[in-house]
Amino acid sequence: MTVFKRNLVSGGAGGRTNLLVWLAAIICTIFAISVVVCGIVVFIAYMVIHPRVPVMSITSAHLDLLKNDYAGLLQTQISIVVTAKNGNAKAHASFSNIRFNLTYQGQGIAMLVADPFEVPKNSSNDLNYVVQSSSIPLTPDQMEEVDDSWKRNEISFDFKGAARTRWRVGPIGSVKFLCRLSCKLKFHPVNGSYIPSRCTSKSK
Repeated sequence: MTVFKRNLVSGGAGGRTNLLVWLAAIICTIFAISVVVCGIVVFIAYMVIHPRVPVMSITSAHLDLLKNDYAGLLQTQISIVVTAKNGNAKAHASFSNIRFNLTYQGQGIAMLVADPFEVPKNSSNDLNYVVQSSSIPLTPDQMEEVDDSWKRNEISFDFKGAARTRWRVGPIGSVKFLCRLSCKLKFHPVNGSYIPSRCTSKSK
């Protein structure tokens, strides 16, 4: 019986394989170094820019009209100024999907919206709303609450909503947040003056 034995040959294709392994290792090393360098650059940029979260707040308001009758119908008009503030001196901010609801004792009065806009560095932009409601039917309990408000010279409305905010922060790209605003607007119905209170958005 004839036995055929194949000799093991070193070099040749094996050498080429080793070369490919080395090239792959070099490429992976370069990629890893690039990732580390980019991370350091982003960190330094953030520390230099240090952006503040854009906020929305109610800076002023006035109860222009409050009228209720014996039929249980309520009419009101309220002027509201919502201020969008960008406290960062080195990054622009944009606001979009702006929507707020104004209600009284669970009764819807109006929905307040605005088109997208930008706020320059370290600046602010005011949204001026004049909300005039149609006749709102009240329940007996709500009618009693309005009468009590006149007697104690204080009435409150619920103001809730949100807006999308986005920074343009150079090498970092963009950072997005959701500004939620939820507070009570209190007035003196006798003269319509606004009772100042902290009403500033919280970001998420």
